[in-house]
Amino acid sequence: MSGSMRARPDRGPDAWELRVFLGRDGSGHVRHQSRLFRGSRRAAEKELARLIVKQDQAPARVPDDAQRQWGPTTTFNDAIAGWRENGWQDLSPTTAQRYESIWRVHIRDTIGCRRIESVGPYDVERFFRKLKADGVGRETIRYSRSVLHRACRLARKWSGNTLSNPVTDTELPVFTRAELPEPVRAPRLDEVLAILRASESLDIRYRSGLVVIAATGMRRGEACALRWSDLDVAEATLSINESVIAAPQGAASKAPKTRASIRRIAIDAGTLEVLEQLRFAQTELARIAEVRLLESGFILSMEPGGTAPMHPDTLSHAFAKARKAAGVASELHLHSLRHFQATAIDAVISERQKQSRLGWSTAHMARHYTAAVGEEDRRAAEHIGRLLTGRGDPQPEQ
Repeated sequence: MSGSMRARPDRGPDAWELRVFLGRDGSGHVRHQSRLFRGSRRAAEKELARLIVKQDQAPARVPDDAQRQWGPTTTFNDAIAGWRENGWQDLSPTTAQRYESIWRVHIRDTIGCRRIESVGPYDVERFFRKLKADGVGRETIRYSRSVLHRACRLARKWSGNTLSNPVTDTELPVFTRAELPEPVRAPRLDEVLAILRASESLDIRYRSGLVVIAATGMRRGEACALRWSDLDVAEATLSINESVIAAPQGAASKAPKTRASIRRIAIDAGTLEVLEQLRFAQTELARIAEVRLLESGFILSMEPGGTAPMHPDTLSHAFAKARKAAGVASELHLHSLRHFQATAIDAVISERQKQSRLGWSTAHMARHYTAAVGEEDRRAAEHIGRLLTGRGDPQPEQ
């Protein structure tokens, strides 16, 4: 931020006019802040330096599109505001909500007020380490860097490459093993069985969702996105080609993030029976509501006819309720059932087929060389079915 000073003898002895450059307005005209100061020349120089620093760190008013200028006065908040108006819509609702929270809690009132031009990699890294010192976790700091980096990259483009990106070469703080949270553990078989027994007191739709996730290891969003047309009774398979996410308006279905998530997996006879019972219950509900259960309707739906998917958070709450009723450790959550699946089938199928069944992207090429539902996947489904019905060998404690 530049400034200037000049003597003003017409205003008395030791009078100085201090001017600080504020940028340009919407018409491109230069804007200054002027102040009359009385004192020695040295004192006036110190005061001018203080005013420049104060202006450099002052929160900037976010201008509208007509007034925004991409240049020396652009702050991190300006860049993020521009991104939110031009490109933010391309983010998934979940990512947008996470970025919005990161900006409001950690960026807006701190480094967000600084001008991009006045900040270097050193300052950005100090900001990250200040977050760590304040108890912010590694993932949150990583997301903070992602928000700042993307916003500055866009601001640089919009400024015709006159603005720099001080985030590009920055490094994140190192977290020791002791500073990281405990890794998620796979629940034991007895814990999973206790939770499923406790879920029998829940609504059949909740119980069915928990059974499907325990039996297949699919993600909760994938389970909520299942439609009746995805169930092949003759082949005893489920096709996974959508995912439900939390959106501002509620639950919304979308295509999976990667191609590896699109897959067809086998289910055991017990899980198939649970789904058939749910179909009967949903058909009765639709009949009472005088609507038809749609073949394209969602399997896990609180609406007659299956017109809307169950919200993923609702399924998580149902799991927490069953877990608490079962007296199982509170460290387990719905996603833990995915860890259970990965651990339980490790002994009966190959690593490549396990990755394919769970929809990991590293298995995408493997499916070019394996059948859509191979013998190994069928063996995995039957193995899990025996475990969940108490007919299999106990799973060793982890």
